[in-house]
Amino acid sequence: MSVRSPLAAEMARLLRQRLELGAGDLVLDGLDRNDALRLLAAARTLADTAPSAASPPRVPAASGAASGPDAPVRPTPPARTSVPTAAPEADVAKGRAGASPDLPVLPDDYEALREMALGCTLCRLSETRTQVVFSDGTPDARLMVVGEAPGANEDATGLPFVGAAGRFLDLLLACIDLSREDSVYIANVLKCRPPGNRNPLPVEIDCCAPYLKKQIELVRPEVLLAVGTFSAQLLTGQTSTLGRLRGTVHSYQGVPLVVTYHPAALLRNPKWTRPVWDDLQLLRGVLDGG
Repeated sequence: MSVRSPLAAEMARLLRQRLELGAGDLVLDGLDRNDALRLLAAARTLADTAPSAASPPRVPAASGAASGPDAPVRPTPPARTSVPTAAPEADVAKGRAGASPDLPVLPDDYEALREMALGCTLCRLSETRTQVVFSDGTPDARLMVVGEAPGANEDATGLPFVGAAGRFLDLLLACIDLSREDSVYIANVLKCRPPGNRNPLPVEIDCCAPYLKKQIELVRPEVLLAVGTFSAQLLTGQTSTLGRLRGTVHSYQGVPLVVTYHPAALLRNPKWTRPVWDDLQLLRGVLDGG
């Protein structure tokens, strides 16, 4: 369906009206064209018969967000602009139900932080994981790579980036004279694998992000590399697409931050090879003081 088609324009208008009317969540995953047309007819009836509503309030900009002339306004907690893959209905309901539990005070000692994470039960991913995936590489690292969430291989081994994407990441890092053995520390936004490798839910990110932020604080890398949409949006504080976030040097708590595509996505889309290479050159320049 073309972005400029009459149907698309009508859907966009009605979705805006749903927002203004305070309508509930609209789940489009799995709809075919006939379902969408029936939904459109029902939504048109709702919009035509409901009283007019005021425009939604403006969302204030978040403090401490990364700088940039085109940095968008960001809600708190951050919205996820990525379209999630289908998740079990029960998991989605759990992810939307209420706020995340009160987070414990995290220790300033690295090993104590690791032990706390290994026993974490803050979200329901603790019920389905095999192992907590805390980190790999050296804590005395120049570069910290931040991924999104563990996959099946990571869940089985307890180490991040050990499958095909991990081997590709090692190759990419080797191209700029870096390795997890002596100069790179690797962690994910989530420490536990989401069932079926679905996208992280907001409540899961809210529970797990403090561990990641404390890791950054304790490792004190010279540069951060965020791979994938969820890590890029979390660390930049922006909700733009990955394509818009990459290509520039951001800052997280004073640490230079470079954003690029996830190695797994690059394996599926070789056309992104050149952009990733450009991002790595940008990263290397930052490390070299350029």
